Parts: sequence; structure tokens; C-alpha cells
Amino acid sequence: MSHRWRLFSVLSFLYLLAYFYRVSMAVLAGDLSRDLALDAVQLGTLSGAFFYAFAITQLPLGPLLDRYGGKKIVLLTGLTTICGCILFARATDYPQALLGRILLGTGSASVLMGSLRVFTNWFDRREFGQVSGFIIAVGNIGNLAGTAPLALAAATAGWRTTFLVVAGIQAAALLLARVMVRERPCSTAQDGDLQTAPPVRLLSGLRQVLATPSYWLLSFLAFSWYANYMAVQGLWGGPYLVDAVGLSTEGAGRMLLATSLGFLVGCLCVGTVTERLFRSPRRTLLCGQLLLLACMSLFLGPAERLPIQLLAPLFFLMGIAVSSGVSIYAMIRESFPPAIIGSALTAVNFFILMGAATMQQLMGGVIGRYGKTAAGYPGAAYHAAFLLPVSLLALSILLFLRVRDPHPAAKANSAGL
Repeated sequence: MSHRWRLFSVLSFLYLLAYFYRVSMAVLAGDLSRDLALDAVQLGTLSGAFFYAFAITQLPLGPLLDRYGGKKIVLLTGLTTICGCILFARATDYPQALLGRILLGTGSASVLMGSLRVFTNWFDRREFGQVSGFIIAVGNIGNLAGTAPLALAAATAGWRTTFLVVAGIQAAALLLARVMVRERPCSTAQDGDLQTAPPVRLLSGLRQVLATPSYWLLSFLAFSWYANYMAVQGLWGGPYLVDAVGLSTEGAGRMLLATSLGFLVGCLCVGTVTERLFRSPRRTLLCGQLLLLACMSLFLGPAERLPIQLLAPLFFLMGIAVSSGVSIYAMIRESFPPAIIGSALTAVNFFILMGAATMQQLMGGVIGRYGKTAAGYPGAAYHAAFLLPVSLLALSILLFLRVRDPHPAAKANSAGL
């Protein structure tokens, strides 16, 4: 195995852990409510705190990545993750658990962006789209680990012991990253140049990103893409399937698992599809988001009239469509100079995480306006709520049509962003 794939393995494992922290609340909700005496509002805040901390950390993260490189930032913030994991495991009340979740979100925020910053030095333009999909696919194994395996570990050893063990695994992974990851394959002199880049240059780079009109259109699509995915996978997909479609809790879980598997498979293939079929990250992104829009429209009522046998394939297809969003990172790579890639990546990633943090709350407000019966909320409540992310995605796709294609194959027809 070449060195660049060894460093990919270490960084992707750290991202797997980051994804595990992100989704672990769903499985532990009952244990946390009982052990820490939490009500529903506190539980929701505890879950959302991770996303808000994660998103806010993106703001200073980009310039730091551009100045110091991905390796140093991932290692330093990884220590914050360990502290958050230990504090969360040993929490005796709500404020301690909340601080632990905030530290977990802050520490985990740099893993994907820092890894992609390192990958820009080790993989060329064509390979970058593939490796971006690969690391997100590995991260989604953490998504799966945060479901049934976490439930089994919590039932066997307790959730506190489980998180203390994960903290130890995090520490071991950071040690491996310290030894195995190099910022670039070139000489250490260039690494030194990267570390001593003047701050004015960094701020100038961030201003350059924010002053690019197409950046805002791309960020709007990124916000809408992940808001739609998390609207289904993060919270409201399961209740909709139980209340409106009539599935059991286990049946709803199988549908959501199909989406996760589709996303995993799609992430493994998105780079190859981009290069061999669409020949452009922009085209991959556009076609995938149109497919996602069609799938999300099913939550406005049609899904309830479909044969149950069709639901699993459709949810798997939706996962495939969601994976097209990974092309955003390849498009950013081609749209901005290498010196400010860190700023560009994190500036877009801020909106991705804000989409996850805000849409679930907005939909909850809409659903809460409808009366809840013994059978749950009526289908009309979910139709009205899902209209929010669906409409947002449709609008963002229309605006995205104005973004020029920065891919080299499209240079004859477009000057880029």
C-alpha cells in the first residue's frame, strides 16, 4: 500500500469516529433521559448542540487549515474530541453532558475538511473526486456503528463505559495520524512555507471566497442538499413512515437503513461516475439533485399510495441520489486556487451543517401545529413539513443552473466560477 493510501486509511478512520459521535444520540436517547433526568427539550438541545458547534467551528477553521495545514489542525482538535468524549461519558447532569457534546462537535469539525485539505496535496484533480467519495463512504460506516452496534455495546457494558472505550480508540487513532500522516509528499521546506504563510494572505483568501457570487449559489445548494437528507435520515423519516405510511418501527428502520446503504454505495461510485459518465462534478451534482428532488417529493403524499414492496428500492435510490452531493467538494477543488482550498471547503461546509441543524427544528414546528392522536400525527402534518425542504431544494437547483462549470472538460464553454 502506498503512503498516500495509508494516510487516507488513518484519516478516514478518524472521520468514521466523527460520524459515530454525530449519530449516537438516537440510540442513547432513552438511557440519557433516564440517567440524567432529561426532558424532551433538553434531549433535543443535547443532540442539536453537536451540529451547531460543528457548524460554527467551520468559520475560523478554513484560514487555520490554509495556514497550518490539515494534519496539525486535525491532531489538535482531536484532543478536544477526546476531552468531550470523556466529559460526556462521566457527565452527572445536563450541563456537563451539553458541554461534552459541544466539545465533541467542535473537535470533530475539522476531520473531513482537514483530510480533504491534505488530500489536495496527495491526489490530483481526477482522483480527488473519488477519494472524497471514499472517505465519506467510510464515515458512513460510523453511521451504521452508531445504530445497532452501539445499542448492543450500551446494553452490555453501559453507555458510559462505551464512550470511554471510544475515547481510547480516538487517542490511538490520533497517535497513528501523528506518525503516518504527512501534509504533502514534497520536502519539509514546503511544509514550513505553508506553516508561516502571512495572516493577511489568509484573510484575503477568505474574502476572495466570500466575494465569489457562485460560492453563494453553491452554498445554497449544499444547504438544501443536506437539509433534505437529514430531514429524512436524521429525524422525521422514521415518524413519517410509522404515522403516515403505517409501518412498524422496525419496518421504518429498514427503510432508513436502505437509504444509508444507498448513500454508502453511491459515495464509493460517485468519482467514477463523474469521470466516465458525466465528465464533470457540476453535471453529476445537478443530475443527482434532480433525482433527489423527485424522491423527496414522495413524502408529500405519493409514498403512502405506493406498494410497500417498492419503498425499500426507492429509499435505496434516494441514498444514491444523496451521494451526488459529495461532488460539491470536487467542484470546490476545481473552482478555487490551492492556497485557499481550506477556506473554500469550510465556508461551504458551514452551510451544509446549518442545513442539518435548522431544517429538523423548522419541520418540527410545522408538525407541532397539527393535533397528535393516539395513532400519531396525521399525514397532512408531514406533507406540510416536508414541503419546506422540497421547495428549498427546487429553488436551489434553479439557481444552481447559473453556476458555470469549472471542470477542465467544460472550459471551452465556460470560464469557470
